[in-house]
Amino acid sequence: MVLVAGGRAAAQTVVVSTPMPPPAWALMERELLRHNSLACERFAAKYLDERGYLLHTPRWGTLDGPDDAIETFYNWTLLHALGGSDSVLQLYKKAQEGHWKQYGELRTRLTGLAANGAYYKEFITQSDWFHTGEGMRAFMFLGLSDPDNELYRERMKRFAGLYMNEDPEAPNYDPVNKIIRSFWNGSKGPMMRKATLYDWVGDPVPGSFHLLHNPAGRGKLLDMKTYYPKMLAHCTEYLDSVGDGFLNLAATNLALNAFMLTNDEKYRKWAVEYVDAWKQRAEACGGNVPSTIGLDGKPGSEYNGQWWKGTYGWNFTIFDGELEQIAHRNYFTAGTWPGFSNALLLTGDQAYVNVLRRQMDNLYAQKKVVNGRTLLPQNYGDPRGYKHNGPPSWYNYTPNLHIDRLTEIYLWSMDPKDLERVPKSGWIGFLEGSEAGYPEKALAADFQRVRRQMAQIRGDATSADTRLADYLLDLNPPATNALVNLTLGGYFAGGRIWTLHSRFRYFNPEERRAGLPEDVGALVERLGPDSATLTLVNVNPVEPRTVVVQAGGYGEHQFDSVTAGGRTTPVGGPLLTVRLEPGAGSQMVFKMTRYRNPPTLAHPWERGWFGRNQR
Repeated sequence: MVLVAGGRAAAQTVVVSTPMPPPAWALMERELLRHNSLACERFAAKYLDERGYLLHTPRWGTLDGPDDAIETFYNWTLLHALGGSDSVLQLYKKAQEGHWKQYGELRTRLTGLAANGAYYKEFITQSDWFHTGEGMRAFMFLGLSDPDNELYRERMKRFAGLYMNEDPEAPNYDPVNKIIRSFWNGSKGPMMRKATLYDWVGDPVPGSFHLLHNPAGRGKLLDMKTYYPKMLAHCTEYLDSVGDGFLNLAATNLALNAFMLTNDEKYRKWAVEYVDAWKQRAEACGGNVPSTIGLDGKPGSEYNGQWWKGTYGWNFTIFDGELEQIAHRNYFTAGTWPGFSNALLLTGDQAYVNVLRRQMDNLYAQKKVVNGRTLLPQNYGDPRGYKHNGPPSWYNYTPNLHIDRLTEIYLWSMDPKDLERVPKSGWIGFLEGSEAGYPEKALAADFQRVRRQMAQIRGDATSADTRLADYLLDLNPPATNALVNLTLGGYFAGGRIWTLHSRFRYFNPEERRAGLPEDVGALVERLGPDSATLTLVNVNPVEPRTVVVQAGGYGEHQFDSVTAGGRTTPVGGPLLTVRLEPGAGSQMVFKMTRYRNPPTLAHPWERGWFGRNQR
């Protein structure tokens, strides 16, 4: 039985009293949230000291430096926002504050970037956004749980201001040409010179370590003094820095979050302005997002018009002297997908998805079928891939079909044509009506991951003086991907986007916190362009539970109506309160308008009914 309370002046309330035996998926979700939280507590007890310092040997560098140390906690804030324990949130905060202090004490001799600490004003001095972004993943999600934290709000505004020229010591942005002026940027401003090997690698430190970025370092200790020349050889061709690059599009995460915390239009305006400039540049390059923009704002002008050049760019095929082999490292999705999807959130304009789709169209137009396998080019430029002066062309064909990025395009557009490129298996297969047992299978796999990680932690006999920053990344225990898929209808492509794109999010009104309330399970069963099917259940047969359901990770969508128990109720806003009686549950079909509202991090009780703020 479903009853409706509340009026049009406030968010509707639906009361569910129909008995529902606890489904296996709901019980598994609850236990996974609980054991994820316990695993975080065990990890912190072993690898954090009382100051919040990570127990390892700190070093500057991109191979095993500050970004890796704090990336260890990359999904802890997300776990709390899903419904993990409050202890997880407090432990992350302890680790983050400790991290800034620990790496603030770092001193380097061979590079000036960390001569007085890796951070200045609590932000990395200078780095590239592939690594800066990795180190900020958990911080970007802190607003999901703690948007009223004044210190967090102040920091996010200050960090966003580094790319809006609000800090005279960090003139990172050129508002005339609409570029971030260097591949290397941060709180000390843009690097307007070539980088050095020591900027990338840092100083050697005494001792022997597990150097996990190299297969030779796995399972054994390598002497840093002896191995250091190899580490330098890893980065010999990474030195071009001046001018903008597509990785810098990830800096829009700062402005997006500052906007969602403050509703200050200047942050939205800057992010959209910057992405729009990149949109025009992609159009000028035939739909390919260029990897380098000169100081004049034109694609490839630092390389005689060759838009495919630059560190981590389309033609970044180098000889890795550490691995002693040619390596192809084009990271075109790492900044492009965050940047354009952030603009989608801020405007609701599908034109930004069109840019990503056209980029994929260009790759698929070059596909080859070899021995029955479809291969796509991963690079553009030199046809032989290395040190050749032939005409530019697509090269480095591999079986990587970028399915994760195609999945994102589909979920953002909900265009059936985009779905045609995505395999109907796994989570997408479940949403499309096949693989009925997928929820239990996916949750079981995540239980196995937590068990495996905890077994490794218990068996880890290393000491802090043999661990560098990247060592503990592989031991981070919580598993959150299945929970994001199943409960929120959200998706992360390899963890490389630090924004929560989802169809739903939940809040606990009784405890005034983010996440599914105790005993509540949620399963997103189907997604459509203007609809979504969600089952909510209270597995507790004794006590009722109340949950606030939000349309979108940031309230960017709109509930038009909800049908449950044969009754349709108008909603007309991004929030719906559902009271689940003891042991009750119901399937609910929502009619929705996607990307209707400005995104916000404000919790429901802080903003009331959001209808007046519709676009």
